[in-house]
Amino acid sequence: MQIFSRLVPAALAGLLLLTGCPAKQDASETVAADEAALPKTPNFNADSAYAFTARQVAFGPRVPNTPAHVQTGDWIIGQFKQYGLTVKEQPFEVMAFDGNMLKSRNIIAQYMPQASRRIAIFAHWDTRPFADKDKENKNAPLDGASDGASGVAVALEMARVLSAQPDSLAPGVGVDFILFDSEDYGYDGVTQADKKNLLGNQDSWCLGSQYWAKNVVPANYKPNFGILLDMVGAKGARFSREGISREKAPDKLEQVWNTASKLGYSDYFIFADSPGIDDDHVYTNQTGVRTIDVIDFLPSGEFQAYHHTTQDNMANIDRRTLKAVGQTLLTVVYGE
Repeated sequence: MQIFSRLVPAALAGLLLLTGCPAKQDASETVAADEAALPKTPNFNADSAYAFTARQVAFGPRVPNTPAHVQTGDWIIGQFKQYGLTVKEQPFEVMAFDGNMLKSRNIIAQYMPQASRRIAIFAHWDTRPFADKDKENKNAPLDGASDGASGVAVALEMARVLSAQPDSLAPGVGVDFILFDSEDYGYDGVTQADKKNLLGNQDSWCLGSQYWAKNVVPANYKPNFGILLDMVGAKGARFSREGISREKAPDKLEQVWNTASKLGYSDYFIFADSPGIDDDHVYTNQTGVRTIDVIDFLPSGEFQAYHHTTQDNMANIDRRTLKAVGQTLLTVVYGE
């Protein structure tokens, strides 16, 4: 600092010219290098993903054993088939923590099923039957706009975009969209202390992925890796680096977060660690599918305020969040 204070104005100006220009050049070169490192990828349409989210919500809460649940599942299957994907249903019946038997089905849709190298995109498509974190409507079912519908919407828009590509612009891997049912019908010991968990020590959450892990479809399924999408559409979403993801697939976690950063989405995919969470990726990892969780989960180990409340509606959905997630995932797919 003392040296700069002694420079005459002309010398100072010259020094600024010498030091300032290269800095700007280095920055531009870094941006150019990042852009060059990214594969050429088709556009993820956030408006389309938003519409897919709204369509699911319009059916009503997607609670197992309800007409809205059946209608939504049929619609999702119809969309995947419309885009030319190979679709399989995995029906099952499972007991929830309150003793209800849930008529459920996992949905598996394959893009380029003939490809030997594959990536799995996981999400859940059901909604929680009670807003147990809500201060006023604790027993109301959820719209689940972000918690459920947004992950499915990103999957559907990816399927739509991929199916629209000519063979010459197809990615080098096949993609499997695996949507789990009865994920959100679990027991919360804090908010539901007045209820009894009839499942005892068994995990009452993620019932669809637990069933899938014991009865994997497709048979002998071994993709390169998997990405779970959970709550990926909310305003102000923050996707931290979740603990189980860091443990099971640290390289893929780094790949996804670095890709998001190069695309300019580091405000969403934040470089901060969070605790492990009990989610569908627990069970996909148990099958040998190395899976990371992209989830709106804070480094403090807390969820956003809308979580399991009636505030998780379409007013909670932001196209920019959907874009950040969808474009990042498409870029990752095209980078394989």
